[in-house]
Amino acid sequence: MKPDKITELHFDHVDKPISSDRRNFLKKLGGGIIVVFSIGELSLLKSWGQNTSEDLLNFNAYLRVKEDGRVDCYTGKIEMGQGVTTSLAQVLAEELEVSVYSIDMIMGDTELCPYDAGTWGSLTTRFTDPVLRAAAAEAREILIDLAAEHFGVSDEMLDVINGTVFVKNDPSKNITYAALTKGKKIVQTLTKKPELKKPKDFKIIGKPVISLDAEAKVTGTAKYSGDIKLPGMVYATVVRPKVFGSKKLQVDSSKLSEFEGVELVEDGNLVAVVHQDPEIANKAANKVKITWEEPVAKADNETIFQFLDKNIKENKVFEEEGNLKAGRDVSETLIEANYFDGYKAHASIETHSATCYFQDDKLTMWASSQTPFGTREQLAKTFDMPLEKVHLKQIFIGGGFGGKIYNQQAIEAAKIAKFSSKPVQLVWSRREEFMYDRFRTAALIKTVSGVDSNGKLKLWEFDIYCAGTRGTKLFYGIPNNRTRIFNDDNVHPFGTGAWRAPGNNSTTFARESHIETTAFATGIDALEFRLDNLKNENMSATLKLAAETFGWERKKQEGHGYGIALGEDAGTTVAIIAEVHVDRTTGKVQPIRVVCAQDMGQLVNPHGAKLQTEGGITMGLGYALYEDIAFNGGRMESRNFKNYEIARFSNTPKIECVFIDNMDSKPQGGGEPAIICVGGAIANAVFDACGARVNRMPVTPQRILEALRHG
Repeated sequence: MKPDKITELHFDHVDKPISSDRRNFLKKLGGGIIVVFSIGELSLLKSWGQNTSEDLLNFNAYLRVKEDGRVDCYTGKIEMGQGVTTSLAQVLAEELEVSVYSIDMIMGDTELCPYDAGTWGSLTTRFTDPVLRAAAAEAREILIDLAAEHFGVSDEMLDVINGTVFVKNDPSKNITYAALTKGKKIVQTLTKKPELKKPKDFKIIGKPVISLDAEAKVTGTAKYSGDIKLPGMVYATVVRPKVFGSKKLQVDSSKLSEFEGVELVEDGNLVAVVHQDPEIANKAANKVKITWEEPVAKADNETIFQFLDKNIKENKVFEEEGNLKAGRDVSETLIEANYFDGYKAHASIETHSATCYFQDDKLTMWASSQTPFGTREQLAKTFDMPLEKVHLKQIFIGGGFGGKIYNQQAIEAAKIAKFSSKPVQLVWSRREEFMYDRFRTAALIKTVSGVDSNGKLKLWEFDIYCAGTRGTKLFYGIPNNRTRIFNDDNVHPFGTGAWRAPGNNSTTFARESHIETTAFATGIDALEFRLDNLKNENMSATLKLAAETFGWERKKQEGHGYGIALGEDAGTTVAIIAEVHVDRTTGKVQPIRVVCAQDMGQLVNPHGAKLQTEGGITMGLGYALYEDIAFNGGRMESRNFKNYEIARFSNTPKIECVFIDNMDSKPQGGGEPAIICVGGAIANAVFDACGARVNRMPVTPQRILEALRHG
């Protein structure tokens, strides 16, 4: 049944700022039941009206059952397309016994929401979900207590359905949450571990729910930073150098006289032009001539891997077991190979943007940021302002993938607004995005495997340059192994940072390519080889589900190949099996089918999990087959989607998502895991299809043809 009201991110509150002092904040709220809670440990009960201690102020989120029966949930997390607006509302509605469509999510507003470090790492569901459920269960018990007092019966005599409390043996005696909260103001923290529902009793958790913000997004009513319009607002265009890291030497703005109403802003290395018309601001900025001091290029996209190998020597052991020499001695076959992965752009549909204004001594901003509270801190530090004088308002974000953790555009917009004394909107161009959005780092992985005559892995050496440890803990049973990390952030020619499942894409590509290479060398089927060498039962079950769904034993068509890749991320085990067709004449790869099996623990919203999986796989096809940053030092040759290709509809295969039934366990991450296995599965499928082992992503036609020429 279509709901009467589709709940979306709730913007009614953004024009009613409340003091960031948390005690005053709670006092200024209207009537209702307010439950505050900490993402960590439960707090002690504090009754409203008592002398509350500072413990009451140490909370991460809270919910409020209002006098109209609707429920506000305030959290510092943000919505950037990962679907937590819906999944968090589901768990709250489940325990509170209300409709999911009666929940309003207020997210990331620094004056309305409690502090949160940021939205990344697929942490929201894993860590916010349990405490939201607990808070909702607490609120439900408070409301039942009020109803018991109202009817003069014990709590045991009452039940709740869809926000209405009724007497079990006399349903005519009932009262809504709205009626119970009228004229009351009750603030409590969690007093004990509430009695939560068992999975067998779930009515909402585990049921597919279409994203609650879907209607707003498809009808265009959803607001992003670039949609904000303010009286007297001007648009800013920043004058950029051609080379990242350049220093400004001299500015010639004489030709700005050709334009009426433009203003030049200079602050250190920042040079910008503002105007009420964004087109004029852009044209005028192109007339400003700046002399830049450019840094010397030390590497390009072809030499970067040798550069990393030569310049990074310090390392630390992440995981080690057994004896490497002993592993070599007992191995009948030793296989050594290096794997390479270039820089990748986040390529979010929405570029970095910020809209802001100063009023008196206060800064108000809407920014495309995964870290609104971190952005507030950066701005306060930049302008030497008290935190409470900086307000980041709630806004939708058009994709982040880790790229909107860093907030350069927010700092730039605020500086321009301060200088011009006008409201300012700054929206980066795609070219700016390709230079200043921090890239996923290039990576080199050196790998050695050893296997005995029975096909058992005995040796594993894994040296990782610039990809980190995420997802690298061995789930294969290899008695003699060592994983080392080589890293130096200062060696990269431009900014690098988090990129959807940071590093795990590169290391999973290397590990799973090498596992399949080792299986091929032993003459053992790739599926059988993995199952014989896995030590992780969850991973084995996930792989078996993927193989069964895919139909691993079915006959392949000419030119087609199958490839497997396994991985772990955010507490979730992943198995992907891909089918591709390779044209041996042109080297072109056409993905045909991808099956992704995951053990995500408790599946809160199967519909949302499917969407995140499909999105991760589609994005993964980009890094696996197409996306390659071309550069020479800080000079970026990849500037737009014309020369930085991402996956297109014509190249998107049939995607099938299956999940281990594990509703009795805790929920795990779902926004990132699927993407990590795409590169390895595609590379292995290409090898199976045509015999070309490509050790560098993306697996391009040119690299396939080169591998075929070299056998």
